[in-house]
Amino acid sequence: MDANILKYKALIKTVDCGSFTKAAEALSYSQSAVSRMIADLETEWNLPLLVRSRSGVQLTAEGRSLMPHIQQLCSQYEDLQARIDSLHGLESGLLRIGTFSSVATHWLPSVIKKFQHDYPGIDYELLTGEYGQIEHWILQGRVDLGFVLLPVRPELQLVNVYNDELLAILPENHPLTSRSRVSLESMTDYAFMLRETSEKAEISPLFEAKGIRPDIQFTTYDDYAILSMVESGLGISILPRLILRRNPYRVVTRPLETPAYRQIGLALKDKENASLPVKRFLEYIED
Repeated sequence: MDANILKYKALIKTVDCGSFTKAAEALSYSQSAVSRMIADLETEWNLPLLVRSRSGVQLTAEGRSLMPHIQQLCSQYEDLQARIDSLHGLESGLLRIGTFSSVATHWLPSVIKKFQHDYPGIDYELLTGEYGQIEHWILQGRVDLGFVLLPVRPELQLVNVYNDELLAILPENHPLTSRSRVSLESMTDYAFMLRETSEKAEISPLFEAKGIRPDIQFTTYDDYAILSMVESGLGISILPRLILRRNPYRVVTRPLETPAYRQIGLALKDKENASLPVKRFLEYIED
């Protein structure tokens, strides 16, 4: 039944989006997977459901006749799943999440909003800290799961990894803004604002790997302090792309000549024995 529901949802989303490609993006599937699921339905029912053309897809007469029933089945299935979840403890509960500021500001709100819509009885506790501190909270049971910087302690289980590109941050009208990409070597000619902690270095290893040293004038873990100083012309920096979403500062960003990333992981102590709210929340994060 669950497998068929996925096919029904794929059909509904494809019709809504008007194409396999857009439906695949919305569902986080490959285009071939969406196409195959709908082809499976057509084979099982021995009926054509979609008319395929260069301009997109649309329902056949048979598909239009069946669509209300398909939508009703999906709605009933979601009601059933919600009732099952409530019996397992998703009517109420507490999710404790360890995070650092850029994830808490730019990533988590949309996930929590959707999860809260589906499970309004769940409360949340967000603990914001540094990478090593978050790992400690997970191991001590202070939080149920947490966002961390790779590599992590071997006792932790990683359930998802996100590559966050590192970008050069420059004042407006800086000489390096004329370049489409900025090399690390060229950055050593200017005062450098380093965003880093002693626990886990993100930026310093990039220079160390090339055997060069930036002219570090200021070191802090405060994202906004770095951006403000760069805006004021006090120096240049390198920051993760996630931090720069909805950036209010007048700075210029450029990709590095050799692309570099920080790897953000979502970690917990024991996924198999995690509570149902935690397991369900992980599904929303993955989506």
